[in-house]
Amino acid sequence: MISAFVSIFKIPELRKKIIFTLLMLCIYRVGFYIPLPGVDKNQMKAITDQVTEDEDKTAAERAADYIQIFTGGNLRQSSLFGLGIMPYISASIILQLLTTVIPSLEKLSKEGTMGRKKIQEYTRWLTVGLCIVQGAFILGWMVKSGFVYSEILEQNRILFFMMGVCAMTAGTVFLMWLGEQIDEYGIGNGISLIIMAGIVSRMPNAVISLKRIDINPLTIVVLIIAFIGVIAGAIFITQAQRRIPVQQAKTTRGRRVYGGQKQYLPLRLNHGGVIPIIFAVTLMQFPTIIFKMMAERWPSCSWLGDAFLPTSFVYNFLYIALIYFFAFFWTTVQFQPKEVANNLRDYGSFIPGLRPGKRTAEYLENVMTRITYVGAGSLALIAVIPALVMALMGIPFGVATFLGGTGLLIVVSVSLDLVQKIETQLIMRNYSGFMDSGKIKGSRS
Repeated sequence: MISAFVSIFKIPELRKKIIFTLLMLCIYRVGFYIPLPGVDKNQMKAITDQVTEDEDKTAAERAADYIQIFTGGNLRQSSLFGLGIMPYISASIILQLLTTVIPSLEKLSKEGTMGRKKIQEYTRWLTVGLCIVQGAFILGWMVKSGFVYSEILEQNRILFFMMGVCAMTAGTVFLMWLGEQIDEYGIGNGISLIIMAGIVSRMPNAVISLKRIDINPLTIVVLIIAFIGVIAGAIFITQAQRRIPVQQAKTTRGRRVYGGQKQYLPLRLNHGGVIPIIFAVTLMQFPTIIFKMMAERWPSCSWLGDAFLPTSFVYNFLYIALIYFFAFFWTTVQFQPKEVANNLRDYGSFIPGLRPGKRTAEYLENVMTRITYVGAGSLALIAVIPALVMALMGIPFGVATFLGGTGLLIVVSVSLDLVQKIETQLIMRNYSGFMDSGKIKGSRS
C-alpha cells in the first residue's frame, strides 16, 4: 500500500489532478470563514456554543444542526457558504424524481449528452430558487435570534435581506462551480468531496467537546472500537453485491462460434446509498420542529416535543420506518427489472434456468426486493447508532454523529469512490493498486 501512495506522485497527470483537487478544497475552507455582511459572527458563535445539550435546543437550532451534518456548510459560522451544497443536492434529487414522472424530462434524459446538459441546466436554476427560499428563512432566524446588528436593521431591513440572500446564493453557486471544476480537472466527484470535507472538518471540534465532559477511559475505548466497527460495517454495506450469473447466447457465423461467455449482473445491497437516510431525516425534521415550537409556546404540549427527541422511541421507530419506505421507493425508481430484462434479451444474454422477458423481470424484482430489505435494515441500524450512543453513554450530539448516520456513510462512500478512481489510474499505467489483488472488489452477499 505504501508503494501505491508513492506511485501516485510518480505519474505527472495523476499528481496534477490530486494537487488541483486539494487546492480547490483549500479554497472552499478559506471561503468558509468569510462572514455574511451585517451578522455579528462572534455573538452568534458565543450564544450557540452555550447550548450543548440537545434537549435545550430550540426548533431552529435543531434544524441548523441537521443541515450542517451533510451540507458542507455551517450555519453557526454565518458564512457565505452557510447553506453549503445542500440546495444543489436537493435540486438534483428533485429532478431525478421528476424525470421518472414527467414524460418530457424522461425523454430528455435519454437524448445522450445534450439531454443531460439540459437537465443539468434545469438543476442549476432550481438550485438558485432553493437557495433564495432557504436563505430567506435562515436570515429570518438570525434576525429573530438577535444575531444581526440592530443599526443595520433600523436603516434598511429589506436591503439587508436582499444582500444576505444574494450572498448565500452566490456562495452555494460558487461551491457548485468548484465541484464542477474538480470533476473536470481533478479526481473524484467534486460535490461529494466538498460535502466530505465539511463533515471531516468537524471532527477536531468533536474531539475537543469530548475532552470537556467527564468521561472515563473505558468509555473512550468502547467509542474507538465502536467507531472502527461501524466504519467496517458501512464499507461492507457500500460494497456488498448480489451477483446474478448471466450467460451470453452462442451464435455461429460461418465456421466460427461467437458468444457463450459467462458474466455477472451486480445488484448492490444498498442500491439507494445515503438517499433513504437523507429523505427520512428531512421528513422527521418537520414534526420535530413543529412540536418543539408548540412546546415552547404552550407548555402543556411539551410531551409532544419529548416524543420526537432524537433519543426517544417514537422518533427512532418512525425514523426506521421511513428509511425502509424510501429505500424501497428509491430502488423502485432507479432499478427497472423489466427494462433490464429487455436489455439482456436484446443483447442475446439470459439468466440460466430462466426464460428471457417477463420471467427474468419477475426474478430480478424478487431478488432486488429481498436484498433491499436487508440493505434498508443495515442502513437503519447505522442511522440509529448516534441516538443509542447519546442515550446509553451520554455522549454529545456532535460526537455521536461520527459513530453513524448520514455523515459517516457519506465519508465512507466518497472515500471508497476516490480510492477506486486513484487505483484505476494506477492500474491503467501498469502500477499496482492499494490492495494485493490490485483491485477493490465488492463483497458477495
